[in-house]
Amino acid sequence: MSAVRVCALDELDDGEARRVELVDGVVVALVRIGDEVYAIGDRCSHADVSLSGGIVDERACTLECPKHGSEFDLRTGVPQSLPALRPVPTYEVRVTDGQVVVAIGGES
Repeated sequence: MSAVRVCALDELDDGEARRVELVDGVVVALVRIGDEVYAIGDRCSHADVSLSGGIVDERACTLECPKHGSEFDLRTGVPQSLPALRPVPTYEVRVTDGQVVVAIGGES
């Protein structure tokens, strides 16, 4: 498993998703909620649409697909609403010395 430095924590807007290409075509939606940062596969498992254009529900810790409204749990990638049935991958995120680092190869 390798790790990729993505950005500084203070570069992420709270409650918004940002599309980030890590390495080898791995693209994630990076979401900051308070002091926590989540990385989730950027493609909806239902309609192959970019999730980073979706709405973050900070309270539920979900990201809503902008096309059909499926919500994905940012911690697990599991869909919380239809029409999506399959989870999307999630990636371990660490914040070290104010830098956001995403682990590659250990996605769930």
